[in-house]
Amino acid sequence: MNQWLQDMSWEEAKKAIQNAGKVAILPVGSVEQHGCHMPLGTDSYVAITLAEDAAKEAGALIVPPLWFGWSPHHMVRPGTITIRPEILSEITFDIAASLSHHGIRKLIMINGHRIVNVVWMQLAAEKIQRELDMAVKIFDPAYMSKEIVKDLGFGAVGHAEEIETSHMMYRYPDLVNLALAKDNPVKDAHLYSVDPSYEKDTLCYVPSTYAHAKKNAEIAGGTSGEPTKADAQKGKSYHEHLVKRLVEVIETLRER
Repeated sequence: MNQWLQDMSWEEAKKAIQNAGKVAILPVGSVEQHGCHMPLGTDSYVAITLAEDAAKEAGALIVPPLWFGWSPHHMVRPGTITIRPEILSEITFDIAASLSHHGIRKLIMINGHRIVNVVWMQLAAEKIQRELDMAVKIFDPAYMSKEIVKDLGFGAVGHAEEIETSHMMYRYPDLVNLALAKDNPVKDAHLYSVDPSYEKDTLCYVPSTYAHAKKNAEIAGGTSGEPTKADAQKGKSYHEHLVKRLVEVIETLRER
């Protein structure tokens, strides 16, 4: 059964909202460079595929994806589109307000754009909960896979690295050209890591400067990590773990 709101008539949408237990999923990603081997829409595809598979299993409603994210540091390569975080936050609030008006009481935002989107999504979620009296959850793959990434042998979270590449190879193999992948291993930095599963002391994340991003782009086409180690079977295990967790979140919200 198709769970996408945009494919329904208004009468079908009315029924779907009730059948979904008033739970909706909003996939949020970005359009930005992902090295030479993956598409600009990778982060959005990640959020979309998780929403689709979890919605099929749990019967949730999926809202049309928010394709764009906050990506100023990726403007070093063509095709990247960055939207100011305050604009993204307000757009998300308006989406939630529209859904609330028609009966959605619980919203799950899937973030495919790693920790960069998290800050403005948290601001939007707080305002939605406070002003619209909706329950909001932010589902982020990097945070929700900490129990499995080490077992799969993945390296540290970077950008277009083996984690994202493995996932895309499993779900969208036609969009990945591994022959073009270039490694740029994530190096340890004193008191700093962008990886949510990092166990040592670390400063909080700040998006890279343009100069730093440009240097990475020149080294490996924009990659940070080791995509040549990507494996579709590992991507399958990673995906299934995330879908299982997302279904749990949906069902927990529905029970409230």
